[in-house]
Amino acid sequence: MEDYLEAIYAEVLKSGCAKVTDIAQILNVKKASVTGALNTLAKKGLVNYSPYSAVTLTPDGEKIAKDVAKRHRVMTDFFKNVLYLSEQEAIENACKMEHIMSEKMFKRMMKFSSYMQEICEKHPDIKEKIKNMY
Repeated sequence: MEDYLEAIYAEVLKSGCAKVTDIAQILNVKKASVTGALNTLAKKGLVNYSPYSAVTLTPDGEKIAKDVAKRHRVMTDFFKNVLYLSEQEAIENACKMEHIMSEKMFKRMMKFSSYMQEICEKHPDIKEKIKNMY
């Protein structure tokens, strides 16, 4: 369900609201799947949804969506800038891992990523050595 919240959040930022068709396209799922998920999310108080109208996030839904988006962004940066994965591979792996990672692990990964990127900025030779490991 977090993927749906993240997709809605991104679409609302881009267009002001999200539609079932937009969400289905973003997540590469059928509109019927989106409708089912939206009904579930609405019952949980995470989205404002009624058939044939725009979808928006409630404050609780937005909080969760922002957290998921942050995890996604931090992990993508880590995979790209510390492990030197391609953009596409970094995004794919972040999508898979963002939902299963504990808060403790995420915070440690975020600190480690930030530290390593800082070190690499200050010491280009270390950055090259790390790149050459892969």
